[in-house]
Amino acid sequence: MSLNSIRFRFRQPLRVPAKLAYEWCTDFRPSDGRLFPQKWRRQVRRLSGDALILTDTTWPSGRRRVIQRLVRLNPQELSWTNTHLSGPFRHSQYWYRIVPDGGGHCHLDFAGLRLVRTAKPLSAAASARLTEDERRGDSTLWRDRIGPALERELAK
Repeated sequence: MSLNSIRFRFRQPLRVPAKLAYEWCTDFRPSDGRLFPQKWRRQVRRLSGDALILTDTTWPSGRRRVIQRLVRLNPQELSWTNTHLSGPFRHSQYWYRIVPDGGGHCHLDFAGLRLVRTAKPLSAAASARLTEDERRGDSTLWRDRIGPALERELAK
């Protein structure tokens, strides 16, 4: 078994003030599952003012999958981290930072480190394809679902 590191980044513009975007993004709730295209259930357990455990249950291809994540908040820098504690991408980490752009707008800087287990090491070409697939998947989720939901809810 081989463990492969897939690193990717993207930037998502948001048409809302940075502080409001950060507060919305880090207000984790059981109802967050509505943001995702597949059936999703979330439990939130606060450990402290800046740390929580998210337990997400999904049903990809009809099979139940439970993923636990440790989320650490850094409100001074409008950033947070998400580390998978269990699930298929255990020990993968994701970094989020909201950056003010002025004029009541901001953007999300996202960096992912996904650890992928494969039977044998990935070739450079396979690694590049997987990296692009991961970047495209996460950035599309933010562009098409999370970003618009954030902007709609904060416009109210």
